[in-house]
Amino acid sequence: MDSLQKYLMLFKKLRIDRSHGVAPHKPVLLLTIMQAFNNGQITSEKIFITPELVASFRINWNKLVITNHNCLISYPFYFLKSEPFWKLIPKLGFFNLNDITSLVKSFARLNAAVDYAEIDQDLFVLMENEKTNAVLQQYLLDEYFPSTKNRFNNSIEQQLNLFNRIEDKILNEDAAVYAQEIKILIKENEEEEIFLRGSLFKREIPKIYNNTCSISGMRIDALINISMIDACHIKPFSVSYDDTITNGIALCPNLHRAFDRGLIAIDDNFKMMVSDGFTESENNYSIKAFAGKEIALPSNIAYYPLNENFRWHVENVFWG
Repeated sequence: MDSLQKYLMLFKKLRIDRSHGVAPHKPVLLLTIMQAFNNGQITSEKIFITPELVASFRINWNKLVITNHNCLISYPFYFLKSEPFWKLIPKLGFFNLNDITSLVKSFARLNAAVDYAEIDQDLFVLMENEKTNAVLQQYLLDEYFPSTKNRFNNSIEQQLNLFNRIEDKILNEDAAVYAQEIKILIKENEEEEIFLRGSLFKREIPKIYNNTCSISGMRIDALINISMIDACHIKPFSVSYDDTITNGIALCPNLHRAFDRGLIAIDDNFKMMVSDGFTESENNYSIKAFAGKEIALPSNIAYYPLNENFRWHVENVFWG
């Protein structure tokens, strides 16, 4: 049996809950992964839980699924471990993920414990190849979604539209309105939508600061897809439920940690405040050297961080 036939057989025999009709979660996720290969959003055997994967899974679900099953990517991402071609790789501090069945009940828990899933090298080769990818996709569509398969396509237009909608909220929505929406999402257990918003906040903040730390001026243009600049919530999300642009600032990792721990703060004139509550050895990376320095701000004044957020940080976090 050649490699393609092997995986067609495995796809036919997916271990799926059939107690309330055929559960569509695994086929939708596999189709979404193959779609991501076609669009260049996945390029290795490692399958990460990215905003692109989550968004496309939800879009494909709405196109293909007509049963009453819940649209939750955590289900198939976890339970595909029962298939011979899928292996879960834990994050640091987590060990045997096979024994942590509670992960599947919460997208946030799953994302906190799982670093990525790894597919077989042979399956990776098939998904990477446009022709064999198409054969695998068509088989899943014919086998599991015969009545809706014509709705599926490999376009990422709807994904981009979804991202644009969320980015518009992050950039332009009133913080109080945004926070109220988050509270509703929490009440409705919409963890994936909250994940998408938080992930795009982490992308937008460095972008509007030109991928430059607003305090140190550090900027690194890497040839590989890494970021050395963090999106830092001024007023923590757990308190504010606010991912809007005026509650964010771009910092390098060490200053991000110093800000979160109250070692530094920013005043109403956008100047640095440094706590007296710590000492540091003489070095070229002194935090205390930034005292009184004015931070760099976005070119668009509408994206300036709000002073009221900095005041909250000074009053509640800063070791003044």
